[in-house]
Amino acid sequence: MTKRPVRIELAEPTTGTKVQLTFTSGERREVDLLPYLHGPIFDEIRSDPSKFREIAIDRQIGTVVWPNGADIDPDVLYLGLRPAWSEVETPA
Repeated sequence: MTKRPVRIELAEPTTGTKVQLTFTSGERREVDLLPYLHGPIFDEIRSDPSKFREIAIDRQIGTVVWPNGADIDPDVLYLGLRPAWSEVETPA
């Protein structure tokens, strides 16, 4: 039997850029999304609290999304991984 990946069921903004996430595993935890709000698509979300609070769940992909099309990989949030933009490539 294939184990289904953990996804996000609920995201409730708390303070600043923090959200209370409920995962399909039943776990709940508060996560500061600021490290993940990088790049032009997140500019308005990062700088305008009312835009940040428009956070929603896309049930089809099981992650947090915003009306402008921005989203964050649910595996990154569940596993607490470093944001992809912060990874430095080393020359071959």
